[in-house]
Amino acid sequence: MPVSITRRIRHALYAAAAGMALMTAPVSAAPEAPRPQVTAVPGKPNLMIGAYDLATLGYQVDEYFIAGNATSYRLSGQPEASGVWTAQPDAAAPYVTRVVVIRPSDPLKFNGTALVEWFNVTAGQDTPADWMVAHREMLRKGYAYVGVSAQKVGVEGGDSIMGQGVSLKKADPKRYGTLAHPGDAWSYDIFSQAGALLKTQRAGGLLGPLVPRKVIGIGESQSAAFLTTYVNAIDRLARVYDGFLIHSRFGSGAAIDGTRMTAGQGLVPDHVRFRPDLRVPVLTVITETDLLGARLPGYHASRRLDDRRLRVWEVAGTAHADNYLFMGAFTDSGLKRPEELARIFVPSLNSPMGKLAKPLNPGMAHHYVVQGALAALNDWVRTGRAPASTPLLTLATGGKPGETASLALDANGLAKGGVRTPWVDAPTIRLSGKGDPNSFIGMLGGSGEPMTKAELEKLYPHGREDYLRRFTTALDAAIAAGHIVREDRAEILAIAAINYDTAP
Repeated sequence: MPVSITRRIRHALYAAAAGMALMTAPVSAAPEAPRPQVTAVPGKPNLMIGAYDLATLGYQVDEYFIAGNATSYRLSGQPEASGVWTAQPDAAAPYVTRVVVIRPSDPLKFNGTALVEWFNVTAGQDTPADWMVAHREMLRKGYAYVGVSAQKVGVEGGDSIMGQGVSLKKADPKRYGTLAHPGDAWSYDIFSQAGALLKTQRAGGLLGPLVPRKVIGIGESQSAAFLTTYVNAIDRLARVYDGFLIHSRFGSGAAIDGTRMTAGQGLVPDHVRFRPDLRVPVLTVITETDLLGARLPGYHASRRLDDRRLRVWEVAGTAHADNYLFMGAFTDSGLKRPEELARIFVPSLNSPMGKLAKPLNPGMAHHYVVQGALAALNDWVRTGRAPASTPLLTLATGGKPGETASLALDANGLAKGGVRTPWVDAPTIRLSGKGDPNSFIGMLGGSGEPMTKAELEKLYPHGREDYLRRFTTALDAAIAAGHIVREDRAEILAIAAINYDTAP
């Protein structure tokens, strides 16, 4: 039987957080490949999208089963740390999986871009992690969203990092009993085939009357590890996607044979860079937690310089997961009043797994910057104009494989360098990607330590007016840099004023 709604919410939020445990030409048809059979499935999908009615926001939700034959891959040679991996087709296997489509009901509201998310399965069930973090930008800008059950655990169940969620076939065997997934070695081609359906979309397909001009692959945490391998090994063969948002990867990638998620036992190096000859634009968002590592090697030793097809945004003051992801995303339809949002964006000891020893990072910078990254990548893919490169977070120690990395901190105890936002340049909270190492959630959720009254008086000797002036200046600089979208400006300022007034 399906688990209760409370438990499902907890698993979905936890899964999204625990993912570690992760100039283009006009659209042309994808290379000729077996086209999967598509079957519409009436009724409500089993997926924790949100506790609000998407119909009131001008969107509809549809579910489809796709069935066909997928190909696994093998590498020619060892997987090098350079990311230059040469893949070859290996074995074929039949599959039946599902996709969930969220699209504007009015075709005139469609912006022409379809986002295809590789569902995160860390907790043993499908979780739309990037939808949760950036759905408000998707909804207001008219994107079409397609979530893909690419990995076996989400469909069939089995071993997972957390092992708490319920797979589709166990949650609702009547609805999903015909699904069949051959294993993660075939997940890469399943993801390719789902994207290719959109690249060859005609009216009446997965997107109904919508015909996309661009198709972008996205994924967070564990899914980002798989997408790192995808862009390094598969993309040059598949040639389906017009760009990728790879969000919160750690140091390595996923094994191409599907036997392990990330580094270990010699299957994948602990540190893997993005290959130097990427085919299409890739924008990756790295939090402080991802950079330093958290029970997995950090991204710090996988860095390479930006080039014409790579942009890396290392964001100061961010954690792999945070209070917005845990406590806010599921109910945030975009219609909440600033007073309601302000209660989300405060440090909290509460989590889906109980009380924590240290308050979680509230998540303002993470949420708003990922929305900015989505906007920047879409503009890059559609116009060929790459966003400006950004400074890297400043390391105090580390930077090489095997070294322990730490961040250089300013006088307020906040990270130096990286993508800057008003929450670190005009702070009231000491935001960090480092949390309680004795708690899995706390480790991923970073920390947010409210500054004392004495610290605030020293920083802002003229009080509220002084704070808001500095905050506004920093916010406008982040908007001008393209790291925060202008549509969020008024909301951010309102929340900042409320939180300052209620600070200790």
